[in-house]
Amino acid sequence: MNNYQHHWKDGLPVHLPLGKIVCIGRNYADHAAELNNPIPDSPLLFIKPSTSAVHLTRPLRIPTDRGEVHFETELAVLIGRPLTAASHEEARQAMLGYGLALDLTLREVQSDLKAKGQPWERAKGFDGACPLSPFIPVAQLPQTHLHFSLDVDGERRQSGDTSVLLNPVVPLISYISHQFTLLPGDVVLTGTPKGVGPLHSGQTLRLQLEESLLLETTVL
Repeated sequence: MNNYQHHWKDGLPVHLPLGKIVCIGRNYADHAAELNNPIPDSPLLFIKPSTSAVHLTRPLRIPTDRGEVHFETELAVLIGRPLTAASHEEARQAMLGYGLALDLTLREVQSDLKAKGQPWERAKGFDGACPLSPFIPVAQLPQTHLHFSLDVDGERRQSGDTSVLLNPVVPLISYISHQFTLLPGDVVLTGTPKGVGPLHSGQTLRLQLEESLLLETTVL
């Protein structure tokens, strides 16, 4: 049974249910290029189920029987108000917290699904596929752009900055709300920069968001 619960950085629970996790593919041009993917004409959306969420502060358990599991580090946005066909300002007001997430991906499964023109959920929605960090209230972080990074065993592997997103955070959330309603407790993952790669048992991951969030986890 999944016992995930949103938390603030100070350890207090966020009193919202865990909802759907909405993701965007190819939102950093450098990541699209590293996988030889074209940049889509409009945001490429997919959803991870709530059962994929686990706490990023705990050791990560990954599948061992479905090929490589790749890490994709992303800025996560916690939604605090219902949003349907929202304006940019309404989307901004609904952003409750920022955190970090790993969009874990069964890369070989995804490649096979893409080749067949099929949805990605089997590669993206497995149990444990969305480790989430604690959240920081939006007001406590810069409102212009945010920087985040991932080190694996002490080596910098990913470095992202929201200033270069193809679909910036606020317009992205507004766009999503025009496709389907976002509810309090939903999470939006905003895309991963280049540097993705496979996870292996025994690795140590160090994730940082600005100077406000720093955490480590290990792969079992």
